[in-house]
Amino acid sequence: MDLVESYLKAVAAQLPKATREDIVAELRDEIMGRLEALEERLGRTPSDDEVEALLREVGHPLTVAARYRSGPQALIGPELYPWWLFAVKTALLVMACVTLIGLAARVLGGDVYAGQAIGQAFAGLFSGAVTVIGVVTLIGFVLERQEKKPDFIAKWRVKDLGLFELGGDIDAETWGQRLARGGATLREGAAAKSGPEVRKSAEMSPVARAVSSAIAWAVLLLWWTGLLPVASIRPDEVAGVLDGVDYGRILAEVEAAAYWPVTLFAATKVVFDLMRAAAGGDVRLTALGDIGFGAAAAWGLLWLWFWSPLTPVIWVGTVTEFAERLQSTFHRTAGDGGGLAAILMLIVVWAFLGEIWRMVRAAGRLVAGR
Repeated sequence: MDLVESYLKAVAAQLPKATREDIVAELRDEIMGRLEALEERLGRTPSDDEVEALLREVGHPLTVAARYRSGPQALIGPELYPWWLFAVKTALLVMACVTLIGLAARVLGGDVYAGQAIGQAFAGLFSGAVTVIGVVTLIGFVLERQEKKPDFIAKWRVKDLGLFELGGDIDAETWGQRLARGGATLREGAAAKSGPEVRKSAEMSPVARAVSSAIAWAVLLLWWTGLLPVASIRPDEVAGVLDGVDYGRILAEVEAAAYWPVTLFAATKVVFDLMRAAAGGDVRLTALGDIGFGAAAAWGLLWLWFWSPLTPVIWVGTVTEFAERLQSTFHRTAGDGGGLAAILMLIVVWAFLGEIWRMVRAAGRLVAGR
C-alpha cells in the first residue's frame, strides 16, 4: 500500500487545504475498491507493477487534483480564446505597421544598409511578437478568472462585427489567393459599393472603436517605451541638418522632453478605452474622454509651439507671418530656406485646430447624450 499512499500524498499536495482531507478520503475509497476488484479477479495480491498500472488508470496526480479544483482549468478558456486570437492578430498588424515605418525611415535616412535594416526589422518583429502575445495572454489569463466577464463579450451588437473582419483577413491563405489574382481586394461575388455605402458599412459601434483603440494604443505604448523590441526610429539618425537647422538634434530633444508625458497619455488612453468597452461604449463617458484627451493633446501642441526645442523653428507671431511663410514655401527658389520648418508649422497648427474641433464635437455629444 506504500504506492497508494505515495500517490495520495502527491494528489493531496495539489489540493486546497480546506477540502484536502475529504477529497483524499474519497479518492482512497475509490482506489481501494478498484484494488479489491483487481485482487478478486487475479485471485492473489496484486504486484507493485499491477498496482502502479491501476494508479495510472486513475490518472496522474496533477490531472486528478485538477478535477476537484474550482475555477478555470485553462490558461484561456474557449469563451475568451476567439477574443484572444483576434487581439493577437490586430496587435501584430499594428506592430507590423510600426516596424515598416521604422524600416522605411532608417533606409531612407541612410542610417544602415537596406539588407541590414531588413534583417534587424525581422528580428525585432519576431521578439516584439513574442512580447505582444505574452501581454495579451496575461490579460486573457486575468479576464478568464473574473466571475463577471466584460459586457462587450456577451452584450455584443451587429454594428460591432465590422471590426472583426480586420482580424479575419489576416491569414496566409487569404493573402496568397489575393496575390495570385493580382491583388484583387473584392471578395468573390461582391459588388462594388457606392461612397455612402462604404462609409456606412465601415462604421463601428462605440464598443468596437474602444476595443480597437485600446489594442492600437497598447502596441504603440509598448513601442514608445521600448518594451516592444521592433525597429526603433531615432530622430538623430533619420533627420539631419537641413536649411541650416539641425532637425536631428531638435527632434531628439523633443522626444526626450515628451517621453514621460506621452507615456502617461498612452497608458491612460488604454485604461480609458478598456473602461469604455466594459461600460458598453457609453456616449457621455466617451465624450468626456474625448474632451480630456483632446485638451491634453492640444496642450502638448501648444508646448511644441511656444516652449519646446522646436519653437524657434516653427513659431510665428502673427497670422500675417504665418501666411507669408506658407506662401514662401510654395514659391521657393534654390537659395531659399525654411521649407521643412513651414511644413512642421502647418502640421502643428492643423493638429491643434483638429483637437479643438474634436473637443467641440465631444461637448455637443456630452450635452445631447448621443
